[in-house]
Amino acid sequence: MAITHIGFLTPGNHPEDDPFPGLEQSLQLFRFGEDLGYDSAWVRQRHLERAVSSAATFLAAASQRTSRIGLGTAVIQMGYENPFRLAEDLATVDVLSRGRLHVGLSAGAPLHGALLGDRLFDGDPKGIDFSHARVARLRANLAGELLGDDDTFIESPAGRGRPRLNPPAPGLTDRLWYGGGSLRSAEWAGRNGFNLLLGNLNAGEKTDDFYAAQLSQLDLFLSNWSEARPPRVALGRVIVPTDGADARSRKRYRDFAAGRIERTRKPQGERRTLFAPDLVATSDEILERLRKDAVVGRVNELRLELPYDFAQEEYEQILADFSRHIAPRLGWRPAVTTIA
Repeated sequence: MAITHIGFLTPGNHPEDDPFPGLEQSLQLFRFGEDLGYDSAWVRQRHLERAVSSAATFLAAASQRTSRIGLGTAVIQMGYENPFRLAEDLATVDVLSRGRLHVGLSAGAPLHGALLGDRLFDGDPKGIDFSHARVARLRANLAGELLGDDDTFIESPAGRGRPRLNPPAPGLTDRLWYGGGSLRSAEWAGRNGFNLLLGNLNAGEKTDDFYAAQLSQLDLFLSNWSEARPPRVALGRVIVPTDGADARSRKRYRDFAAGRIERTRKPQGERRTLFAPDLVATSDEILERLRKDAVVGRVNELRLELPYDFAQEEYEQILADFSRHIAPRLGWRPAVTTIA
């Protein structure tokens, strides 16, 4: 086992009637993780929830609070987005962060599209292509190719120039990730040169075993990889070490895990969704379980998925315990000196 890259994913929750403290604490957590030596910090993008609804805006702010750590979003649902306008926003964040942005994406119709109606759609959504092609359009925009023919120019107060997406963000297309959770999505990501995000849920195709299903997706991704550069796979697991927690937090952690264990016992719903058990235990126990995780043994990038609605000091304790007591025993070394 050789985990060389450790990241974390935070939901960015905030109180319903006062969002500033939650968003500010999430920004502080990115800086805290950087000081601990984490390689990347990720934020979920969620709509109509008490969470970060605009990952690009949030990460633009994070780019000014940090100097080294990778900044990621997992995942942007492209059904809500305009592929050109989003590309402009992401390119701006990548420039502001000096090339530290990682963009996780997914295809499909927007989950709340029917509820939003004409608040989101300008026409009949039945005529909109929500397929993987929409994700590919975003990448094509980020490639920064010149628009029009050789005689196409734009006149502006800044002068005459060839039209292209601005600002240019060279290298960002190599840092695009696809949120895999099925054989189809894993194959598409590999065939189209998107890095692969694996998490703690997937589709139970041909098996009821979560780990067997995820290994099949990983194998399919790797066998279809189409780029000259090496493929990257980042694995997410819900990991909550209890070593440094006080009695109240340990109870909260145990209650959290107990409330979710039933969903891991069998496939859930028509899509047969499989869930990995949460790793809530002492560092020694978590390390033992990670070493038995067949998927962990196949990757070198691991991402802690932090639970929703924990206190800021609990998130800090989880990140500190993992970086001090678990990550080094997986082969990882911090990018900077760990906080004493």
